[in-house]
Amino acid sequence: MNEKNAYQPVMGVIWMLVTGLLFVAVTALVKFNGTRIPAAESAFLRYAMGLVFLIPMVGAMRKAHLTLRQHKLFWLRGIAHTGGVTLWFYAMARIPIADVTAMNYLSPIYVTLGAALFLGEKLALRRILAVVAALVGALIILRPGFREVGPGHLAMVFAAVFFATSYLVAKLMSDETNPAVVVTMLSVTVTVGLAPLALANWVTPTAGELAVLFAVAALATAGHFTMSMAFAAAPVTVTQPVSFLQLVWAVVLGAVVFNEGIDPWVVVGGLVIIGSIAFITMREAALKRKMRTPAVPATKF
Repeated sequence: MNEKNAYQPVMGVIWMLVTGLLFVAVTALVKFNGTRIPAAESAFLRYAMGLVFLIPMVGAMRKAHLTLRQHKLFWLRGIAHTGGVTLWFYAMARIPIADVTAMNYLSPIYVTLGAALFLGEKLALRRILAVVAALVGALIILRPGFREVGPGHLAMVFAAVFFATSYLVAKLMSDETNPAVVVTMLSVTVTVGLAPLALANWVTPTAGELAVLFAVAALATAGHFTMSMAFAAAPVTVTQPVSFLQLVWAVVLGAVVFNEGIDPWVVVGGLVIIGSIAFITMREAALKRKMRTPAVPATKF
């Protein structure tokens, strides 16, 4: 093994650790901003201000020459992602950070189901068992009948579905276009999709709230960059388990910064969901198949 191959997995782990911290910082800032600004408006401002980071990608967009079919698929993805980020912002401001983080892990499971239903991928027994386990994990977190399931938790259930739809379309488009085009089109379509929702119930933000949302945009962009660096440095089977530490960061952050009690059921349910994703990932790697389920950070807004 040469020196380069020896240090790449370590760099992949380091980059993914940084990615997890960046995305948890994003959730903390959204939580800090509170509920005064409606969820759709907060999401719109985050994406609108985030467009400044996409200026270097203008050249790639000019060379793309997208077809009508590709435009339709990009807009389909934009609509789905619009629903997902709106529900995510709504949930983040109303339920504990650990709950949001744990339930966000459902997205890769929905992607697995969607890939089988719409992309013709084989749904082997191991995948079925992993999906069932993940759904059990979600029930452990929600505990219907034992506690009130609020709108914030329901929002996360549907947000995961919307995000899964978004990334199924992204899987199709990533085989046809430049990754820079995929990222840029997502940001543009989501910004446009969120605009009417934001204007329908507009609340003028303060300078402080705008600053926080710009920081959200910057940190989210940085998170996607470090995630790509992690994937370039090491296989997904190395980096994805590290991404599960986000649940640990979320629990600690919620308890220390926002005085949110640590709910052991949320931790247990989150670990069950994480275990199911890890099982799918490791089995696919063992069989030398192409990884179908996106890494958890990829399902973030």
